[in-house]
Amino acid sequence: MDIEQVNQLSAAEFIEKLGGIFEDSTWVAEKAEKFRPFSSVQSLFSKMAEIVDQADEHEKLALIRNHPALGARTKMTRFSQTEQQKAGLQKLTDEEFDRLLKLNETYMEKFQFPFILAVRGKTKQEIFASIEQRIKNNAEAEIEQAIAEIKKIAYFRLKDIVKEERNLC
Repeated sequence: MDIEQVNQLSAAEFIEKLGGIFEDSTWVAEKAEKFRPFSSVQSLFSKMAEIVDQADEHEKLALIRNHPALGARTKMTRFSQTEQQKAGLQKLTDEEFDRLLKLNETYMEKFQFPFILAVRGKTKQEIFASIEQRIKNNAEAEIEQAIAEIKKIAYFRLKDIVKEERNLC
């Protein structure tokens, strides 16, 4: 699907197709839909990012809390399953899994929301290093960082769904 096709979707179709790029938070797509037409994938993403940035703290925390813990063996969206699988988080050794579980628990106790990282292109080692570093942050900095990571994740997901140009084949 290209941006022209996105612009032609009904409101319900727009929300159905793009509502999941922000984990279980269709409200972002619901608000963005009203700003069509978009000239590019980037302009669509910029509007969605702006909507998230303008959200109140309660909405931002809900958005953060909708994300599964990294490496968790719980129900998660298809997007999250694929992203975590590609980063090797579904194939951790028992030792690595225990380490990640402890880091996630420590992080959750401190911040009251899950650790979020755009894992696409990252190794297990980079993921572990990131959580170990970010546990040292204060809550305000970590909320800001979590939102930045969520926007990266959403951008990757959007680019997977909406292509820059229509295939002519």
